Amino acid sequence: MAEPGAFKLTYSTMFDPPEALHERFEAALAAVRGRLGAPHAMRIGAEDRAGAATFETRSPIDRDWVLGRFPLGTARDVNDAVAAARAAFRPWASRPWPERVALLREAARVIESRVYELAAAMSLEVGKNRMESLGEVQETADLFSWYCDEMEENGGFVRFLPDDPVPGHASRNRSVLRPHGVWAVVAPFNFPMALAGGPLAAALVAGNTVVFKVASDTAWCGALLMECLREAGLPDGVANHVTGPGGEVGEALAGHPDVAGITFTGSGEVGLAIVRRFAAGRWPRPCIAEMGGKNPVVVTRHADLDRAATGIFRSAFGLQGQKCSAASRVLVERPVRDELAARLSQLAAGASVGDPTRRENWMGPVISAAALARYERVVAQAAGEGSVLAGGRRLTDAGRERGWFVAPTVATAPWASSLWRDEHFLPFVLVGAVDSLDEAIARANDTGYGLTAGFYGAPGEVDAFLGAIEAGVVYVNRPQGATTGAWPGYQPFGGWKGSGSTGKNIGSFYYLPQYLREQSQTVVE
Repeated sequence: MAEPGAFKLTYSTMFDPPEALHERFEAALAAVRGRLGAPHAMRIGAEDRAGAATFETRSPIDRDWVLGRFPLGTARDVNDAVAAARAAFRPWASRPWPERVALLREAARVIESRVYELAAAMSLEVGKNRMESLGEVQETADLFSWYCDEMEENGGFVRFLPDDPVPGHASRNRSVLRPHGVWAVVAPFNFPMALAGGPLAAALVAGNTVVFKVASDTAWCGALLMECLREAGLPDGVANHVTGPGGEVGEALAGHPDVAGITFTGSGEVGLAIVRRFAAGRWPRPCIAEMGGKNPVVVTRHADLDRAATGIFRSAFGLQGQKCSAASRVLVERPVRDELAARLSQLAAGASVGDPTRRENWMGPVISAAALARYERVVAQAAGEGSVLAGGRRLTDAGRERGWFVAPTVATAPWASSLWRDEHFLPFVLVGAVDSLDEAIARANDTGYGLTAGFYGAPGEVDAFLGAIEAGVVYVNRPQGATTGAWPGYQPFGGWKGSGSTGKNIGSFYYLPQYLREQSQTVVE
């Protein structure tokens, strides 16, 4: 995103954008509002398929706003999409990799050219504020560009090896990474473009063809991303898009015998089931699963508490806590526990919660009625077992009465509480006192997850934290976000333990080869 003054939008720079960015978002929002409620089709091969039945998406900001109508896909639609992808695979895989790179660079250009329009739609559908929405769309474009860069820098992943020392023969050896076939991409509601577009870009530039599905709550964002790929000129069948319930469409896609690999982002329960399924078929198939987090922040008595409170606030309550990277556990040394909790509670109490398309609002609604009910259960548990320091209520006053708005919540609970262990995906953070850095790290690691972690303390304490923490993404003394804010090319993003199945991070140097398999080639001339 080119802005005046050489401004580059990332999740770290989004807090002080130029005025022109707001003006362009406002214009795009007005245009997008004029197209609400339109029908959208699935894309299967060369066909725009309407389906026999439809469902609609409504904004979590105001349930009276119908955003779009979408096909209620079936297992038959998945079969047809996989068949179309299989038919397109050989021509696409055989295409010289520089041609694939050129098409996907064009996709990045199209996404970036529509960044304001796509962000306005995302803000309405997901409930993200305008800066987070703009950030995600720009991140999606940057992920496409990143994987194109990686393909080019690695020469298409072809390495020439020494010739065999065979007298009288020219024996040529090389190692080639080649695509698998049809790749499934299943993306969640909270990052419906970046967590669809990133895997799509990697799979496609590697030479695979794709069938993708986004969570039904954000079907509009999925349809808009598909429009960008078509506008970029991808051949029919190379990228296919299905919509509908996870119980039928998602299950049919994950269980299809002709799917050669899958990238899934979602709950640990579903992700682990897919990992096991893909390991137990006719042969093991690659499964890239990102499965959430219960992310800790360690704060020592030597920390800058203003910086810590700001970073924790942004990571705990950005996108209403509905990020797998959200800060949910704060482990703070006892002498500064009360002061940090007070500062964090003050920030939470002062948060602007409302329609996130409006410039003045930083927090929007949670995504659904189910999320609201989960929030109310978690708050009740915190009040019963410990105490609620800030928030803890639904917001239903004028302007928020038809949405799923809740107050950002800071709470305490005894260490034995399940609140410290379970991922809630809500604007809810716990604060607990520890007696030492060693105890804080031990409690931080005492979880089945290992996605992100944050630290605030003295320079002499940093190495001890970095050397012992069990997480794939770590931030130290970062006010922009204690546990959130990774950007392609700046902070590779992925989890350890139950947070990820591969140990390779999105937007890193090691991610793209997962969509390829090695073939050793020897040709005697």
